[in-house]
Amino acid sequence: MNATSVDEEFNPSVHVYEPHKVGLPPLRPYFKALWERREFAAEMSRTGIRAANTNTFFGQVWLVLNPLLLAAVYYLLVDIIAGGAGKDGAGARFAHMCGGLFVFYYFSSAMLSGAASVVGGGKLLMNMSFPRMLLPLAALRTAFFRFLPTMVVYLGIHLVTRQKWHWVMLLAPVFLICLTVFAAGMGMIFGALQVYFRDTTSFLPYFVRIWLYLSPVLWYADQAPAKFKGFIQYNPLYSLIGGWTDLLVRGDVPELKMWIGAVFFAVLAGVVGSLFFMSREREFVVRL
Repeated sequence: MNATSVDEEFNPSVHVYEPHKVGLPPLRPYFKALWERREFAAEMSRTGIRAANTNTFFGQVWLVLNPLLLAAVYYLLVDIIAGGAGKDGAGARFAHMCGGLFVFYYFSSAMLSGAASVVGGGKLLMNMSFPRMLLPLAALRTAFFRFLPTMVVYLGIHLVTRQKWHWVMLLAPVFLICLTVFAAGMGMIFGALQVYFRDTTSFLPYFVRIWLYLSPVLWYADQAPAKFKGFIQYNPLYSLIGGWTDLLVRGDVPELKMWIGAVFFAVLAGVVGSLFFMSREREFVVRL
């Protein structure tokens, strides 16, 4: 047996490392691997929840207390500026702000944590092979489970403020699903951008705060400020959160354009975000 045959028996597999080009991977095997690793993403999410003490009593209290106190602050601010005016009562305005803020902070938490997930999981990416999309999806799952306790509190607020109960409230999850898909897409976009531009997550909190003021959280969707009415419909959260609060808080069925806008922006962000993320993920490790 010569030296060449000995080497071949000793090294039965040969790994060739080549630089990856930007482009989409084969989609069917990719999504198959993504589905097979869903438990891995769930465990990452549970680890994040435990690390943030979200699964403890006081951790869940703070999850609810933080947006609730913000709702109280914004309510006082808006009430002072408006001078107590408005066709809706004080209880209705407070319930609307709570319902809007709870879901807005779910969206912002999912997007911000998704944006930081790739860079934050750098060591994991360097040592394991898996679809990188699991990282922002795990962040989305974490944000969703942090959002659930706030809905229990909102139902109590809805009851205390004597808002009407109507069967159309059962349609509100449609807008929540659209908002979830939209948040996932935005998280993937900013998660990929964060790899190339490390200051992305530094300006995002300011972007999110401006987005809050331009969304129907502190004001009703049908009472948009006059100076914004010309372009406010192009804000994705106008239809996503506006439809959510109309159904959940007011018990009113939104206009058809709200339904169309919510589905359109959700599908657009989901498709663009996932394709952009997948096309870039093979060079994440090289840039981290």
